[in-house]
Amino acid sequence: MSDDRKNTGAPDRDRINLNEDYEVQYWVQTLGITRDELKAAVEAVGPTANAVREHLRK
Repeated sequence: MSDDRKNTGAPDRDRINLNEDYEVQYWVQTLGITRDELKAAVEAVGPTANAVREHLRK
């Protein structure tokens, strides 16, 4: 089943989906980084939020 684009509540806290604008906005705001920084972090360590947070701390 595909995502319901009308249901834009809080995104899955364990994964970062770069294909959904509302999720990208959430993570950019939550992590205090730019879209480009978020994309680079996800490409470097994968889409899990914990891995991205660890990567950003370095």
